[in-house]
Amino acid sequence: MRNIVILLGISVFFLFSFHATGPVSYSVKRIVIDAGHGKHDPGTSGKFSKEKDVALKIALELGRVLKENLSDVEVIFTRDDDTFLELYERAELANEKGADLFISIHCNAFNNKEIYGSESYVMGLDKVNKNLATAKRENSVILLEDDQTKYEGFDPESDESYILFNLYQSAHLNNSLLLASEIERQMKDRVGRNSRGVRQAPFWVLWQTTMPSVLVETGYLSNAKEEQELNDKLNQVYIASGIYRAVRSYKEKMEASN
Repeated sequence: MRNIVILLGISVFFLFSFHATGPVSYSVKRIVIDAGHGKHDPGTSGKFSKEKDVALKIALELGRVLKENLSDVEVIFTRDDDTFLELYERAELANEKGADLFISIHCNAFNNKEIYGSESYVMGLDKVNKNLATAKRENSVILLEDDQTKYEGFDPESDESYILFNLYQSAHLNNSLLLASEIERQMKDRVGRNSRGVRQAPFWVLWQTTMPSVLVETGYLSNAKEEQELNDKLNQVYIASGIYRAVRSYKEKMEASN
């Protein structure tokens, strides 16, 4: 009940703040890139590779491309090696640094090994039953953490725990959707990958960030062909470049609207 009251209070605060101050100018000057999982948390696995390693390589490549092409943007990594960060630490870092964007890089998996392609997620509950399995898998890292009290009773394996997410409407949902849509467009039109579209799901790491945030599932390690592609250096460059172009387009649109 206490959590419900807090979440309702947050929603009212954002609503009041907007009407009291009106829209403000927007710029993209600081981007936090989050490589999912790490160390003793491998994430999902394919026949020969682990999500934590593939995600890190793509995240580092994305950071390199952003630094080389957007000189006015500061790039911050949640991790740049095989270390483990708790979910709350990733969001907390982005919040403390005052990031303008948060991009979390992951790889997907499914029992049906024929499924392949990229998906970009934003915080939300649209078609939640369809996407809940993916959210539960990514949120399950909480169970590997030493201190779970900070999550105030949230159980990543319990459907009931996700009811609370219904009460939280992100102040940055529209911008998150804009970036996610651009990422998937780039994946399909420029990178030449199969885009499975933009989806909404209750990822903890997106719920806790206070800026536009997107979680990118770059592909399925459970698909043999896509696992090979995701581990290929050139394809990693293509994927990172696609995300970079999406960020550049998003940045231009947002700053032009000022």
